[in-house]
Amino acid sequence: MPQPMRLRDLKVGQRAVIRTVSAQGELGRRIRDMGLVPGTEVEVVGRAPLKDPVALRMKGFTLSLRNNEADYVLVDLPTAPGAGS
Repeated sequence: MPQPMRLRDLKVGQRAVIRTVSAQGELGRRIRDMGLVPGTEVEVVGRAPLKDPVALRMKGFTLSLRNNEADYVLVDLPTAPGAGS
């Protein structure tokens, strides 16, 4: 199984599926309330000139997320067809 990566590290145009949200308490609840829950596919559609925040496309809407919040979201990149076993 491939290693998960931080949502912050995705490049513009990359898609990934959320594996976990490691934030606890109020921050974790807020991140999940925005729709960032395990199993959700996200695509990075843009970044601000100084690379923060990041714009994500998911579930038919666009969401901006600060990099320090995106650090709590681990994602898996999609595997290529026929790769692996």
